[in-house]
Amino acid sequence: MSDVLSPDAALAAEIERLKGAFPKTRELYREVCALLFFRHGITPTANRLYQLVRRGSMGTPTAVLGEFWAELREKSRVRIDHPDLPTDLGAAAGELVATLWTRATASAEAALDALRAELEAQQVEAQQSVVAARDELGRTETALEQRTAALLAAQVEIRELDKAQAEGHAQRKALEAELERMRAGLAARDRELVEAREGFARELAKQREAAERAEERLRASEKRALLEIDRERNTATKLQKELDDATRRADRKDDDHRRASETMQAQLGDARHQAGVLQGRLDAVQAESLRLQAEMMTLREAETRARETRPSAALAASAGARKAPRPTRSSRAVPTAKPATRRKKTV
Repeated sequence: MSDVLSPDAALAAEIERLKGAFPKTRELYREVCALLFFRHGITPTANRLYQLVRRGSMGTPTAVLGEFWAELREKSRVRIDHPDLPTDLGAAAGELVATLWTRATASAEAALDALRAELEAQQVEAQQSVVAARDELGRTETALEQRTAALLAAQVEIRELDKAQAEGHAQRKALEAELERMRAGLAARDRELVEAREGFARELAKQREAAERAEERLRASEKRALLEIDRERNTATKLQKELDDATRRADRKDDDHRRASETMQAQLGDARHQAGVLQGRLDAVQAESLRLQAEMMTLREAETRARETRPSAALAASAGARKAPRPTRSSRAVPTAKPATRRKKTV
């Protein structure tokens, strides 16, 4: 910190010292007048004296200031002494010089009063500008609060959209898992159907082989029956019965396998229908997810544009502040982000 005091601080320190040295109000005002005029080169005024001392009434510094100027004029009176100059002429010359000094002082005071009036007018104009700037600041702060509220609402909408998107994503994952499970079940049923068909084909081949062997045995028996008709007739009848039983069993097994195949085909159709329904639901969820993502991107772009327009509003506010005293608070314009309109969900 610098040890050199500013002029105002030095003046305030000297006045505090004078307050301790001169307890009487009029003497204190007289000393402050001399301090301002002779040491600091400041023309004392009643208002300035009262602001510095703040004692007594407003009439006290006015009276003391008048006495100070009268005493100063008396002491500054010019006396011209010359041994060859008559007394009355010397007094007249002194009065002339005093008159010139008085008129010069009056002219300086008049100029000072005009300057003071001009400064007061500028002060009034500056105060009006401050009031206008404060009103503008109030309107700006109100708009800022409204836009901040709109921005907060947009942020809440974004969070809701994020939540809805997360829920849609979870639902889509669940549907995809269900679809995979249905597909796995359908594949398992397809494998079972293939295995059943293969088993049926193997069983049918066995039955056909058995029938062929029975026919071969029958033909051999017929050949032997040509030689032993009577002895082999009973054997031929027995073989015929066995052939009929085997054929009936083969027919029954064929019917059973056919019914099982039809049942598996019906189950396969139901499974494919369920898979189609689930695929439709999955497409709807994916479309809703894409819509939510588009709305979220729209809101984020609006927020980005709002952030980009803040510097221009701040520059405009600073340009207005250069024409008037700078307010204590800074304002920034925040763009209003319009909430995204939700479209109707179509399934």
